[in-house]
Amino acid sequence: MDSVCSNVITREGIQTVAVENHCNFSRNSDLCICVVTWNMNGQVSYEDLVELIGSNRKFDLLIVGLQEVPRNNIARLLKRAVAETHDLFAKAIMQSLQLFVFGPRNSEPLVKELKLDKYSVGGFGGFIGRKKGAVAIRINYKGITMVFISCHLSAHARNVEERNSECRHILHSLFSKNQNPYAEPAQITVWLGDLNYRIQGLNTHPVRNIIHKDLQKLLTSKDQLLQEAERGQIFNGYCEGSLTFKPTYKYNIGSSDYDTSYKVRVPSWTDRILFKIDDPDKINAALHSYESIDDIYSSDHKPVKAHLCLTVNKHSSITYR
Repeated sequence: MDSVCSNVITREGIQTVAVENHCNFSRNSDLCICVVTWNMNGQVSYEDLVELIGSNRKFDLLIVGLQEVPRNNIARLLKRAVAETHDLFAKAIMQSLQLFVFGPRNSEPLVKELKLDKYSVGGFGGFIGRKKGAVAIRINYKGITMVFISCHLSAHARNVEERNSECRHILHSLFSKNQNPYAEPAQITVWLGDLNYRIQGLNTHPVRNIIHKDLQKLLTSKDQLLQEAERGQIFNGYCEGSLTFKPTYKYNIGSSDYDTSYKVRVPSWTDRILFKIDDPDKINAALHSYESIDDIYSSDHKPVKAHLCLTVNKHSSITYR
């Protein structure tokens, strides 16, 4: 297929985007977005949420997708953490699966459309604290229509086809009720969450040795998500940053050591952020970071953060980077 990103590794489904490290935030862009996903494993501290968001608040929108959220009022803690710079625009909550959109203080008049939706998968996933499915927010901000989808898909390495099916059902179901057939599609869709795809075909100790040598990029060919996308099963036309950070699951809680329980799980990139531009001739998207946050220890997952900047193309000959 033709590539819509430059400097990418092109696959049938997901295109791997090079990170452009320098960002002047909104001086050179129409909209800068910070996207964070984290499986909290039922634990929370205010200090972790502050670390999750970071001290650099120059972005416009902050998108926080959380899985296995404890029964605390996470919205209240997040609002407190960003109170100096950002207001809560919207939240979509389905038990332990939660999604929040924050924007600059006093800029809510720039929101012209706001819709919420959710899609549940298979009861309670064994525990009410491990709700599976997706929550989504559609928002038009500064004239750009965006959809953010935060999901938690089925676990275990063997359930690849189940995850593929869930992805397809989520995508086809969200915002489909009472849909206006003449409505413009979202200009960008961002999909984040604990997608639960694993490293396939390698035992845990060889994988850990590769990670210990900081050679984890060699493992991307064994990543189920990229494999399934390459087969054309899921996420066709989506982009993702290079997986240069260490696999984000499964850690011993309280440390940066991988699982030492009797299961000794194979480390995997379960936690991901993907994006898709509807028409690259109209919007330029630049990815300025894609990384894990390794200094948070309260969960068996490490959070993942992306910094994405959008420029509305005034001249249709320009494509996004």
